[in-house]
Amino acid sequence: MKKKVVVAMSGGVDSSVAATLLKRDGFDVIGVFMKFWQSRIDTNKTDSHRFENRCCSSEAEKRARVVAVKLKIPFYVFNFEKEFKAKVVDYFLKEERAGLTPNPCVVCNKEIKFGLLLEKALSLNADYIATGHYARIKNDKLIKGKDGKKDQSYFLWKLNKKILKNILFPVGEYNKIEVKGVAKRFKLPVVDVPESQEICFVENTLIEFLTKYLKPKSGDMVCGGGVVGKHIGLPLYTIGQRKGIGLAGGPYYVLKKDIKKNILVITKDEKDLYRKELSVKNLNWISNISFPMKVRAKIRYRTKEAVAVVDKNKVFFSKPQRAITSGQSIVFYKGQELLGGGIIV
Repeated sequence: MKKKVVVAMSGGVDSSVAATLLKRDGFDVIGVFMKFWQSRIDTNKTDSHRFENRCCSSEAEKRARVVAVKLKIPFYVFNFEKEFKAKVVDYFLKEERAGLTPNPCVVCNKEIKFGLLLEKALSLNADYIATGHYARIKNDKLIKGKDGKKDQSYFLWKLNKKILKNILFPVGEYNKIEVKGVAKRFKLPVVDVPESQEICFVENTLIEFLTKYLKPKSGDMVCGGGVVGKHIGLPLYTIGQRKGIGLAGGPYYVLKKDIKKNILVITKDEKDLYRKELSVKNLNWISNISFPMKVRAKIRYRTKEAVAVVDKNKVFFSKPQRAITSGQSIVFYKGQELLGGGIIV
């Protein structure tokens, strides 16, 4: 019998090609479009129109449905709005309110895509779920995607070996150019769909979103021990930030957020941002490890890996790292293998 796989289809080129490759390879493919929480533009009116979450807009659903028809596969829409709001958006706002800089995509992958969706798929007697992530699974190990520039393993550190056996990453063995080539070859109407680099549920700017939902309060801005101005609300800043501080005579950099005193500490010396060690919580190890352990670590998605030693909940870098930020994910690698990760404290 054909293996049944539920493919998370977002209407973009990566997930559309994932479904195409699986259909080509003989799987019994089912397309699923997930609806997530979408913010109301005016929170004071129950009948106000909604900002369309980029991951699940009406246009994205139409594109996914067209691809499913072209592939001649069943297509369903799952409404995960309440779960997404509770697990992802509320978590994001809670962490921001506490002065942290969370990564909602990591939580969405764990709780929604490889949590709730996987549960639904298995209840429908599916053997696998598949997504358009640029990552690979080999011998029960989570491996970086072939395309180093597009690799998304960083966002998958909360997964575990138990569920890896039910996950497929069809585009992980391709680079982006090859993926677009497949889309053109199969005449999929998604080749030129632009990629969003922003948080999917945030309308306009992150500052506007946080201002609306957190109502941040202004407070003192301190540099060198003295008050030099007023900040517009601690959740609206992140460690290492340079632009948007609003003071003449810079550049200035955000160094620290004192939540209890509502004080934003800034510095004119960028060297103050560098640290050689950090603490980590909520550690999750996909592979078997032993301490102390030499790894290559990433403290945010867009930074380069750095040589480090992990010893339980402490990480020691061989070279100082810029703007280590509480709330962000730190992810550990050994060669191409993703070992695990945690939350920076």
